[in-house]
Amino acid sequence: MKSNRTYIIAEISANHGNSIEIVYQSIDAIKELGADAIKIQTYTPDSITLDIDKPEFMANPNGPWAGTRLYDLYEKAALPIDWTKDIFQYCKNIGLDCFSSPFSKKDVDILIAVNNPIYKIASFEITDVPLIKYAAAQQKPMIISTGIAGFEDIKLAIETCRSVGNNDITILQCTSQYPSLPEDANLLTIKGIMDQFGVKSGLSDHTEGIEAPVLAVAMGATVIEKHFILDKSIGGPDAHFSLDKEEFQLMVSAVRKAEKMIGKITFELTPKKQQSRDYSRSIYAQSDIKCGELLTTENIKTVRPAFGLHPKYWERAIGSKSKKDITKGEPLKREYFE
Repeated sequence: MKSNRTYIIAEISANHGNSIEIVYQSIDAIKELGADAIKIQTYTPDSITLDIDKPEFMANPNGPWAGTRLYDLYEKAALPIDWTKDIFQYCKNIGLDCFSSPFSKKDVDILIAVNNPIYKIASFEITDVPLIKYAAAQQKPMIISTGIAGFEDIKLAIETCRSVGNNDITILQCTSQYPSLPEDANLLTIKGIMDQFGVKSGLSDHTEGIEAPVLAVAMGATVIEKHFILDKSIGGPDAHFSLDKEEFQLMVSAVRKAEKMIGKITFELTPKKQQSRDYSRSIYAQSDIKCGELLTTENIKTVRPAFGLHPKYWERAIGSKSKKDITKGEPLKREYFE
């Protein structure tokens, strides 16, 4: 991951339309739109859940997939495993980073075979200590989302990575609602994660629009992950909270602009600031002043531009005698008065 700017990840997730051509077109678009990476998910339904008809194996009744069996949902959303090698190769050919989220040790093994450069642990897997440990043991950067995690969950996930000698850890603030509400974004947590755990931090965003990723940059985010869909008419489980090409381009542009605006802490006068400083205040004669005449509020004044005496000398000047004739509009100099 690049260290000098925010690493923007386009999450393709379930937005593949069951067509590898759509995936290829998505990759081309993501590259053109200026993202740094595309992220896929590597799993089968059996990686995540059991093929069982019991109430607890149904999707959240208050979520967008209410009434759907978990197994059926993941079966529909899964990107075919046999596309993995071709997708990684396609991204390599066009110079776009590609990595994946595994959901089982078997998935990690598949990703080892394609030299997966980053392992992303999804929000609901942050408690799966064996999975995190096995992925982290590959000694590649780890990115972990916190959508369902409390403090102790985050702490344990980080400790698990470090227990196998992996310290390249990025924790993403995340809200596992689809879409999530603006008031639940809690972007200040991005800085809190860095301060509390001594790791890099960023945002995996499920809000609608682009405001949250842009604000996250101001909070110190080093990584932004956002769901991408080539065209919302493709449909699919994630389509309703994903950005299309136009929206994603706006986000990338806004994030890059935000990076420039944040800049660095500096009190240095740039050439542009110095030029503008010429139009700050200084002391000028506002009427003709004779030699020996007292300087008063009636004949001198602080005005723009800044070619006269600095206003900090105002009290010293008032009540002093002029040592020369001074014409109206002439900048006052220290040597002009006693």
